[in-house]
Amino acid sequence: MTLNIHSSEDARRIAQRRLPWMVFDYIDGAAGRETGAARNRAAFDALTLRPRILRDVSQRDLTSSVFGQKTNTPFGISPMGMCNLSGAGADLMLARLAARENVPLGVSTVASTAMEPLIEAAEGNAWFQLYFSGDGVGTFKLVERAKAAGYKTIVLTVDVAEVGRRPRELRHGFTMPFRIGPKQFVDFALHPRWSLTTLFKGRPEMANFDMPGYSFDRTESRARANWDTLAQLRDMWPGNLVVKGVLDAEDAVMLRDAGVDAVQVSSHGARQLDSAPSPISVLPAIRDAVGPDFPLFFDSGLRSGEDVVKVYDQGADFTFLGRILQFAIAAGGEEGLQRLWDVLRDETSITLAQIGATALPR
Repeated sequence: MTLNIHSSEDARRIAQRRLPWMVFDYIDGAAGRETGAARNRAAFDALTLRPRILRDVSQRDLTSSVFGQKTNTPFGISPMGMCNLSGAGADLMLARLAARENVPLGVSTVASTAMEPLIEAAEGNAWFQLYFSGDGVGTFKLVERAKAAGYKTIVLTVDVAEVGRRPRELRHGFTMPFRIGPKQFVDFALHPRWSLTTLFKGRPEMANFDMPGYSFDRTESRARANWDTLAQLRDMWPGNLVVKGVLDAEDAVMLRDAGVDAVQVSSHGARQLDSAPSPISVLPAIRDAVGPDFPLFFDSGLRSGEDVVKVYDQGADFTFLGRILQFAIAAGGEEGLQRLWDVLRDETSITLAQIGATALPR
């Protein structure tokens, strides 16, 4: 079946058939009426690339670099919560892919595999994504734990002051950890392959909270985070500090001046604020504001290699892929994941050839 993955949409279509409705809508859903997700897609589709002809593009280079590390592809892996819902062992599949491709693996605060085995499986190619929550005591415990585990990059995610309302998952009664009632039981019974595998491997849990005196509530307010929080994190974290979830040029400049090492332009995949602008539409203004040399990363809404080229063309230094990788895992496990990754690599390479380029814009 994985041979039928010729695009990210193929992976999504197969995943929709194989996953329980509750799980698919958790992965696929967006905030509000999902106009933000549609706006993201429309913004990508409205961008065009300039085809050029009669240039020797026989040798094309898809490598990139991030914080001085060369990567095999110009895209990495976004932090995603509870990835093991898409398939048993999904977190480790993504970690092994990061090791093979020498790209960053974003390890979510709410990953379903603990941060320590993930950085080991990724052979060091892992960044820890951090949510500030509550009074911050547990948050900074996680920072110290990440430091002890060998992480060199922290990604502070700042666009979730309150968890966005995503009606599709709310209608299914989605919670973390699962609460299984009659509706969920029927849903799982109608998807036996996923249900039996999950039962055999164990129910996915939020794995980074097995710490004395600390439990994590996904719905807990994160609204107390402010610029003093950032300063405290900067003071205690000696490695690279990325701030993710930025859509405003003024904020990006303030972050640069506050000493962060990179800004990640992102709308959280349109999962937080339905009325947020599409990240690709604000990327050029943010690039102009922070200057040509400050590292700018990007995620949200990418579906193809052409999208990857567009992101670089609009001023990003590196980009990250998210839910489409979960769809590939749901569609075909580790083979499906590698298959889609190769498709995206091929799409990127072919796009470069069509525009007369041998490498991505820098």
